[in-house]
Amino acid sequence: MTTIDDVTKSLAKATVSPKFELSFKGKGLKLNTAADAKEIVQAIKKCDHLTALRLEGNTVGVDAAEEIAKALGHHPEFERAHWSDMFTGRLKTEIPIALKHLGAAIIGAKCRLVEIDLSDNAFGPNGVVGLIDLLKSESCYSLQELRLNNNGLGIGGGKMLADCLTECHKSSVAAGQPLSLKIFISGRNRLENEGATALAAAFKAIGTLEFLAMPQNGINHPGISALADAIAANPKLKHLNLNDNTFTAKGAEAIAKALPKVENLEVINFGDCLIRTEGAKAIADVLRNSHKNLKELILSGNEINKTGAIDIIESLETKEFLEKLDLDANNFGEEGCEDIKCMVESLGFKDVLGSLSGDEGSDDEEDGEDENEEDEEEEPEEDEEGDISTDVKLQVKGTAITPSKPQITAKDFLAFPSPTKLLQLGNSGADSLLQELGTNAKEAEKVAEMFTKVSVVVSKEDEAKAKACELADKLLQNLLNQDPNAGVKVANAILVCLGLLKGEDKKYKPPAKIDGALLVLDHVVRQSYFPKLARDIIQIFVSKPHPTLDKIPEIRHKLLQTLYAF
Repeated sequence: MTTIDDVTKSLAKATVSPKFELSFKGKGLKLNTAADAKEIVQAIKKCDHLTALRLEGNTVGVDAAEEIAKALGHHPEFERAHWSDMFTGRLKTEIPIALKHLGAAIIGAKCRLVEIDLSDNAFGPNGVVGLIDLLKSESCYSLQELRLNNNGLGIGGGKMLADCLTECHKSSVAAGQPLSLKIFISGRNRLENEGATALAAAFKAIGTLEFLAMPQNGINHPGISALADAIAANPKLKHLNLNDNTFTAKGAEAIAKALPKVENLEVINFGDCLIRTEGAKAIADVLRNSHKNLKELILSGNEINKTGAIDIIESLETKEFLEKLDLDANNFGEEGCEDIKCMVESLGFKDVLGSLSGDEGSDDEEDGEDENEEDEEEEPEEDEEGDISTDVKLQVKGTAITPSKPQITAKDFLAFPSPTKLLQLGNSGADSLLQELGTNAKEAEKVAEMFTKVSVVVSKEDEAKAKACELADKLLQNLLNQDPNAGVKVANAILVCLGLLKGEDKKYKPPAKIDGALLVLDHVVRQSYFPKLARDIIQIFVSKPHPTLDKIPEIRHKLLQTLYAF
């Protein structure tokens, strides 16, 4: 029979190994050969109990990775791989091999990983190939944090990652050690709808997420709706960041239906998601009587009008822990902004509301209206708040106008490009853009950036495309008239901006969709001002295999036909 004295003696003999983190973070080491890795290898070997290894801010080649892996293979206690920004300047063919070496060592040592951080390594889908064995292995049954931010995964990489997580979860459940992933971060990865939908299925199966961040992935409402189902299946979720994807009201309503299932949310970031007023109202309806722990709500850049903002603010009245409310860059107008500030102050949230300096202006402002002149047409309907409904046309001096086309400045458009704002630039739009460029109007790179912002908002043959073509002509003609030899530079610069040619700025993120840019380019290359040599350069790169172009074969074919013809 075991006595208390026996237990006390056993505890006295036991030793608890301290957790030890070995860091080479930010040293800028260039580790090509096994010899180059000697310092790190020796340090790993000297550790009695290595739980974390930081290699951020260095560059590790295949031979060096293999040597580090051999040393790491003697540490079954290893838990945390802090390996972001670790492959600068490496070929995409090298990275998966290096990752395979490191993964094999972890598997061989029977480590139980808690965290993997490979953010800011531009390895694309190839990188996931190097991680497949590790992510499916027993070493990841214990994984709690997976950070893959800014890796250029694309749809293919997203699907492979989803398959790995799904298989790991299934096998871990079968082994009686269910994968309980808590943190998943994958921003700026061009996952789009297919990649997001695949990952959503994995998240739904896992069901233990507490922190989900997938900003800037080109996800539209089908992918958002799939993620909404997954969110509903993760009741412990506290942090949700889907910033800079495109919900539209339809996606916002799907998310709103999921929110009651995640009562523990503390941070909601739906900035720049185009949820619009209807989506804001749907979210407000849910928040009104729930989510008492909410600390941050970010809904900036969403084309929400004043009535939508009022609904949101009213829904936050009982949120005693609220620390941040961001409603900037919406459509409140000057008066609306003042009303919102007063309302927030009356609820005691004065220090919580962020700046409204970037407001896009009210959609229903009636500048220059003669208040004494009778309208010939019937008065438009008003909603309960007394604001004119955006679903009907305003009547000004007896003439029907749509509230969606007020004049805006070039700065307004460039801050948050959209087809609606493109059309709102008016007849002086090109002059406004050139004025915004200033002396940069002579720089091919700056003109190409402006061309890209103008053209990527186009999605089909419509009024917006015609306007984009008009503006593109004036921007490019202005440059080429000043410098007839700038054709090659501008062709190269446009290709870089569209992600079809590598540029010097490694942090630059090309647009997720370039359909509109190619449609406008198809117009531009037909014009007499556009040099033949520039056409030839564009033709060479558009002809080459490229994942972005492969997704839009019809638009690409149309542009190539034009280029061959001219």
